[in-house]
Amino acid sequence: MKLKDKVAIVTGSTSGMGRATAVLFAREGAKVVVTGRNEKRAKEVVDQIKGEGFEAMYVIVDTSKVEDAKILVDKTMEAYGTVDILFNNAGSLSMSPLKDVSLEEWNNVFNVNVTAALYLTQLVAPIMKAKGKGVVINTSSVAAFNAHYGFAAYISSKHAMNGLTKSMAWELGPEIRVNAIAPGAIHTAMVDSIGGVDVLKGMIEGCPMKRVGQPEDIASVALFLASDDSSFIDGQIIRVDGGVEV
Repeated sequence: MKLKDKVAIVTGSTSGMGRATAVLFAREGAKVVVTGRNEKRAKEVVDQIKGEGFEAMYVIVDTSKVEDAKILVDKTMEAYGTVDILFNNAGSLSMSPLKDVSLEEWNNVFNVNVTAALYLTQLVAPIMKAKGKGVVINTSSVAAFNAHYGFAAYISSKHAMNGLTKSMAWELGPEIRVNAIAPGAIHTAMVDSIGGVDVLKGMIEGCPMKRVGQPEDIASVALFLASDDSSFIDGQIIRVDGGVEV
């Protein structure tokens, strides 16, 4: 098992990429803290993990709020006594053109996609530093490398996440490694909420693999980054996108 006896917090893990990662981490020996705002879905994930004979708990929080981020880390420490891995995966999508983006929408997207990762990393970094080892993984996007009409807030937040990831790597090393995953067209609940796989048709046609990715495609890369298999990889943005715009 690649994560035996590790404690991992996975935000946004009640569905999609986060859920697939939480389940895989648990199968690889980690004690997993599942987070989200929907208790029914969170319990389903934990029940699945425990049903397979592995360890997990859930904490219902809105990690974009400072007080909730602290609650999450405090409850993790109460239950498991440490944090070895933090996967800042929770995300929010915005599809408003630049001229229509309200400050409220802009701030919400940045709070969920960027600021929450800062909050949580600030809280777990001292724990990891004291242990002499830790891993932070952030969720970026292929949207962090270019721009498209109608996604100004989302695209800006993901560009910011790339910069934050690199800053974290510089400032938290050598004890803590920090990398990000940049998913491409992945079939998740977020995609379904905006029209399903048909919305991704252009991205699918534009990549050599000619298919949509699955949450498990992200989970396997997250496992690699969380484990000692990637012990000399730091400050990188790993694209998992089927080769789109290669």
